Amino acid sequence: MANDGGAYRLRCSLLGHGQDVRGLTCSLFPPGGFVSVSRDRTARLWALDGLNRGFTEIHCMSGHTNFVSCVCIIPPSELYPRGLIATGGNDHNICVFTIDNPAPLYILKGHKNTVCSLSSGKFGTLLSGSWDTTAKVWLNDRCMMTLQGHTAAIWAVIILPEQGLMLTGSADKTIKLWKAGRCERTFTGHEDCVRGLAILSEMEFLSCANDATVRRWQISGACLNVYYGHTNYIYSISVFPQCKGFVTTGEDRSLRIWKKGECAQTIRLPAQSVWCCCVLDNGDIVVGASDGIIRVFTESLERTASAEEIQAFEYELSQASIDPKTGDLGDINADDLPGREHLKDPGTRDGQTRLIEDNGKVEAYQWSVSEGRWIKIGDVVGSSGATQQTSGKILFEGKEYDYVFTIDVNESGPSYKLPYNITDDPWLTAYNFLQKNDLNPMFLDQVAKFIMDNTKGQTLSTSSEFSDPFTGSSSGSSTVPGADPFTGAGRYVPGSASNEVAPVGGVDPYTGMGAYQSSEAKAENIYFPKKDAVTFDKANPSQILGKLKELNSSATEEHKLTEDDLITLEKLLSATCNTSAETPTAQQLQTLWRAVNWPEDIVFPALDILRLSVRHPTVNENFCNEKDHVHLAILLKFLNPNGKQANQLLALRALCNCFVSQAGQKLMMEHRGEIMTQAIETKSGSKNIHIALATLTLNYAVCLHKDNNIEGKAQCLSVISTVMEVVQDLEAVFRLLVALGTLISDDTNAVQLAKALGVDSQVKKYASVSEPAKVKECCRFVLNLL
Repeated sequence: MANDGGAYRLRCSLLGHGQDVRGLTCSLFPPGGFVSVSRDRTARLWALDGLNRGFTEIHCMSGHTNFVSCVCIIPPSELYPRGLIATGGNDHNICVFTIDNPAPLYILKGHKNTVCSLSSGKFGTLLSGSWDTTAKVWLNDRCMMTLQGHTAAIWAVIILPEQGLMLTGSADKTIKLWKAGRCERTFTGHEDCVRGLAILSEMEFLSCANDATVRRWQISGACLNVYYGHTNYIYSISVFPQCKGFVTTGEDRSLRIWKKGECAQTIRLPAQSVWCCCVLDNGDIVVGASDGIIRVFTESLERTASAEEIQAFEYELSQASIDPKTGDLGDINADDLPGREHLKDPGTRDGQTRLIEDNGKVEAYQWSVSEGRWIKIGDVVGSSGATQQTSGKILFEGKEYDYVFTIDVNESGPSYKLPYNITDDPWLTAYNFLQKNDLNPMFLDQVAKFIMDNTKGQTLSTSSEFSDPFTGSSSGSSTVPGADPFTGAGRYVPGSASNEVAPVGGVDPYTGMGAYQSSEAKAENIYFPKKDAVTFDKANPSQILGKLKELNSSATEEHKLTEDDLITLEKLLSATCNTSAETPTAQQLQTLWRAVNWPEDIVFPALDILRLSVRHPTVNENFCNEKDHVHLAILLKFLNPNGKQANQLLALRALCNCFVSQAGQKLMMEHRGEIMTQAIETKSGSKNIHIALATLTLNYAVCLHKDNNIEGKAQCLSVISTVMEVVQDLEAVFRLLVALGTLISDDTNAVQLAKALGVDSQVKKYASVSEPAKVKECCRFVLNLL
């Protein structure tokens, strides 16, 4: 018999689900229990029974219209002190349940394909992964941000202990690390679809994949170990308490227990696909499989099943049919196999398999070290070639299908792959197949009939008595002017003049002109929420024009401006800098756009004129209402991280100045995603660029505070977190703090999200800044909200 701390043996088998059990997670309430989800469209909560050996189903939840693929627990909150249960399904939805109501509390919609992985974090955040190649971050019933970057289905997601860090694993064979919504690192090494992720510590994690390996990684990117043992896809991985080893399950009918980097025990199950596992707080292992049964295994003698139950389990295992084509047992040649006498010799390691031939039958046995005997794990049977080995076994383009047919439209042409699930409409599938491959619609009837004939009209059974459709047959800034790093010392410095902004609360915390007296600090928050946009106004028009003329003289004939053009731009600059009462004309604007199209080496004076001009209502309206927004696209191209920093700086300042009018705010908000994505690429630039980037974020925060756009706020919070990582200039820090304060003022969701992204920990380091005092004081007000 096994002792405590020895081998794992069966504790109990739980019946209840009608089809494959696809996901498991430990429950918080009741303690010691767990939640399971299944292809039968239900989620079930299991609690310890009175005997402390088995479990009882105490709650069944329904809300999905298709298979349920994954589950996780959302930690307790003031509103829901016992936490919530989140499930993801093939209906593209996430259902969120309380633990005492069979119907969903709410349903999260947004993914465009199967939701196959969920992970919860602090402050109520939820991370979901989908076949639509995206992961989404949710807070309560709202989507906060979408993580885009994978090129195939995302099969695994997990939120790391350090706030703001998330991992996604994909059918594109990579794992990505995300910080505050941005991809920080891509891990490569797996040779097939990544199926599972598990946390070892703040610095390390595990992954498993269809390449039958487990990998141990450092967050920094290094792969520390590769573990081999499985002979087929690995679907699930879970870590023991205190990280004392881990367990894996897979397509080779096995649960494997890993200790000190070695496979210490292999437990075979009488089901081909062992889809999922979780480890309870006491170290017991729960597994779910394609036979719809949940099994719990334990090291404890007290909790081990009775001899009769273990005998029944071993008998069920011995009656299983093993398809040699799975490769789980290696290459098999029945003629070369020994007889039953081969079982007299003991095995050399736990989980070792041995095949014998007995009266024309091939039987498979596995060595159990704890039992000291060979245990029969099934009969090896031949395959007709038309049997699908498992539910969801066929992967096509990173997604699971019940069938993947090969369609030959004509003998000389190429063949096409047609994936099909039994829950799909054959006619709609046929129509989509023809559309995708640009084939003649006349084939519709023929293709639909082919599907129905080859699936034998199978549809999903919703009754508890069913036959598994998957074993059927198929055909298979400093504002002080200094030396200019772009044009040389003492020459025109693009936008080097200090910035003017509207005073806030009687003092101006944005200018370092001695207007703000730190000794008069009050308890009143004069910093945020900011109500108006901050702009870059100061300039020396004569210097700008002088530089423009100098560069124009060396420009190619194609780009050279005439004397009249230069006079026209001088008038525009005069009109927009309020030194004349004239209104900018259409001719002046046309000339400006010609200059803005100069090569990047000489364009910066033209960008500076644009930066100043766009504040004028006439120019702003022209810029913002232009068809197809070609001028905005030109401006965004200057944000290329490989471009000249002078151009990046002036383009950012021009974008900031667009916010002076309602038309400009409307344009900036409509293109927020694109603009912010491009702008953040300049984060490695100078301190002046950091100030401009912080100001752009602040101006967006002003607009978002008015609109209360939570997804927009999420993107801004992500940018703030990202820039906080690299910024050193305290003026830029100050503007980021004002932006942050503006975003989270009067919005509990935004406060929770900021915490979840770890922004609060980034902000704390500025609480001890002595000068300028506005940084410390603004930081204090922000932390009070967080």
